[in-house]
Amino acid sequence: MPDALTAELEALRDRAYSLARDVLQPVHAELIAGLPRAEARRRVVAASKAAGIFPLTQPAAYGGTEAGPLALTVVRDELAAHCHTPLAGTVFGPTPGVLAGVAEPLRGRYLAPLLKGEKRGGFAFTEPDDTPRHTHAVRRGDSLVITGRKSYVTGGGDADFLNVLVDVEGEGRAMVVIDCTGPGVTIERRFESMDGGHHAAFRFDAVEVDASQLIGKAGDGMSRALRQIGDTRLAIAADAVGRMRYVLTMLTTHLVAPHRAGDRLSDREGVRLRYADLRIKAFAARSMVYRTARLAESGRNVVNEVTACKVFASEALHEVIDGAIQLTGGIALNVGHPLERLYREVRVLRIAEGASDVLRLNLARGKLELGLGEI
Repeated sequence: MPDALTAELEALRDRAYSLARDVLQPVHAELIAGLPRAEARRRVVAASKAAGIFPLTQPAAYGGTEAGPLALTVVRDELAAHCHTPLAGTVFGPTPGVLAGVAEPLRGRYLAPLLKGEKRGGFAFTEPDDTPRHTHAVRRGDSLVITGRKSYVTGGGDADFLNVLVDVEGEGRAMVVIDCTGPGVTIERRFESMDGGHHAAFRFDAVEVDASQLIGKAGDGMSRALRQIGDTRLAIAADAVGRMRYVLTMLTTHLVAPHRAGDRLSDREGVRLRYADLRIKAFAARSMVYRTARLAESGRNVVNEVTACKVFASEALHEVIDGAIQLTGGIALNVGHPLERLYREVRVLRIAEGASDVLRLNLARGKLELGLGEI
């Protein structure tokens, strides 16, 4: 649980708190006042590196420290609890994602530049609903010829290359690296999601790439993709429980302050009942996220637990923010108010990396048919 951390994890948590208080908060204020985004990012990255937080998500071979799921949960929880800013996305160094463990030429051409921040990758998993078949590939000598579309490429709006899930004819699904500027690659549209992410839709018209662009081998593409999605789901849940703490701290301050009616809102029984429910939700979500992080740390199969955390924490966060707006009143609906911004931003979490209802079905299948997980 979050109250039973080792001394090392407590020190890491304290460094994350200091980074949020002493760097993220003031730099965010300067950003709003006109500080160029590039300069804001540079200062946050430099401070994060000095605090030993930036390398937590990166392999040791590239100067990282490869922190485990529990340490990453602690940091994400603490950062989200004390600062709400888009700059939080620059605190961690780029992760290998599905490129983890690749050999040459992918290692030098894509993985190394990605981890150094010299290139950006996009994750192309989802096809449009009106597509008759999955994005597919056929072998032509030493090449793969890829045809298809991807409707929601995560990070695709700013990407230099894409990690694309394709069906290799007669061999199974595979992850393939495709350069965004290669012949036959077309960006059909760019769009920004409610959380501020820059994504894109792509079309591939007989795109020919060398077979060395395969990540691993044909047949293991889905497992690689789902492994990355699973890691992201736990990260979403950890961030969500931190945001709940952020919202409840703000709400508590509002409720105990003098109200225009002469009393405090916190003195009213109806307010207390609603407030208690929000804290119960937050406590349950945080407890399950930390328990799952500990299970993952021990090497257990936590596919169902991570699914449960992502569903419960994202839905609980929505309820906590909605309840906080209700108790705060109309001012919380003003554009720019922290609760108004959060309400818009977190809506994406119940769809990103798996819609809640789909994940519920996956969890049931994982237990009933595959016997996976502890729950």
